[in-house]
Amino acid sequence: MDIRIEIPAGREALTEFIQFFDQVYGYREARWTAEPEFQMPVFTGESPYAQGRRIRPFIAREHDHIVARAASVVDERYIRHWNQNLGHISMFEALPDSRRAVRLLMDKACDWLRSQGMGAARAGFHFGTFEMPFAIDEYESLPPMMVRQNPAYYHSLLKDAGFESEKGWVDYKIKVVPELISRWEKAVEDAERAGYEIVPWKDIEAKRRDKEMTDIMNESFRNHWGFSPMIEAEPSFMSAAFMPTGLLDTSLLAYRNGEAVGTLLVIPETSQHAVLKPGRMLRDSEKLNILGIGIVESTRGKGVNLALAGYSFLELVRRGAKYVSYTLVYDDNWPSRRTGEKLGAYVCANYMVYRRNFR
Repeated sequence: MDIRIEIPAGREALTEFIQFFDQVYGYREARWTAEPEFQMPVFTGESPYAQGRRIRPFIAREHDHIVARAASVVDERYIRHWNQNLGHISMFEALPDSRRAVRLLMDKACDWLRSQGMGAARAGFHFGTFEMPFAIDEYESLPPMMVRQNPAYYHSLLKDAGFESEKGWVDYKIKVVPELISRWEKAVEDAERAGYEIVPWKDIEAKRRDKEMTDIMNESFRNHWGFSPMIEAEPSFMSAAFMPTGLLDTSLLAYRNGEAVGTLLVIPETSQHAVLKPGRMLRDSEKLNILGIGIVESTRGKGVNLALAGYSFLELVRRGAKYVSYTLVYDDNWPSRRTGEKLGAYVCANYMVYRRNFR
C-alpha cells in the first residue's frame, strides 16, 4: 500500500491541506466549508493566533491522493501557563478506510512533538487553532459555526492511533419561548439594579475593549482546563473578521463603578454561508450563534453571567432567532452548566477530547 507522510510547505500545498476539509465533508446534506481566511494566516505566522506557537502540518497521501491530515502544535503560551509539556494535534480530518494512513500520520505528528520536548499530545481542543472537540452522538445536524461535525468513524481511527478519551463536553441550545424572554429581561434588570452596566462592544473604543476583554478572559479562565492565555491582538482580529455578522451589537462588557468585571463574545448565526444539498432546508434549531463568557472571580454568583447572556439573547431574538446557543461546556464544569440551565438551555449533543501519552 503506497502511503506517504508529507509536510506541506508553501501556499499551494497549504491550500491543499486546508481544502481537504471540503473533500471529507462533501457527502453531508448540510455543512460548513474550509476556512482558509482563518487557517492560512496561522500557518504563515500572519495571524495573532500564531504568536508563541510552533505549528507543523502533516498529510497522509495514498496513491497521490490525500487521505488524512493533521497539524502538530507546540503552544508556548499553554506550556508556560500550566508548566506542562503538552503538545496539541489540531485540524485532524480523514477519509473512510484510512486506518493505516492515520496511524502513520499520527506517529509522525507525535514524533515531531516528542522531538520538541513534549510528553503527550491532545487532540480535539486548542483555541489558538480553532480546534474543537469531536462529536460523539449528533452527527447530522448543522452545529454552530466552528463546532465540529466530524464523521462517526473518527473515534475508532483516533483510538487505533494510540489516543485515549481525556475530557467530555456537552453542547447546549435553547428554544426561544415567551417565558424565557421574560426570564432574560429580568436577569438584565436585576443586574442593572445591583449597579452593573452592560455595554455592547460597538459603544466601547476598540483598543479599550480589546484590553478589557483580554484581561477578563485571562483572569476568569486561568484555571479552566485546556486554557491558553490570550493576547490583545486576538479579540481585535476576531472583531474585524466577524463585524459583518453584527458581533459588535451582541458582544458585551459588564462594568461596576467603571471597572470591567465580565465579558461576553457572541457571534450571531451565519447559516447563510453553510453549504446545502438540493432540497435540504435548515431547521430553526440549526441556525445558532457562538458564545463565550468570562466573569472575574470577585463578581461570580451575582447574576452578571445571566444578565450578559440574557442581554445578548434578547438582541438575537430581536433579529429573528428562534433558537440560541449557550455553546460547549466541559462535563464537570457545573457552575457553567447550571448557568446554561438557568437560561433555559438543554443538552443537545456530546463531544470528546482525546490524548496520546508518549511512553
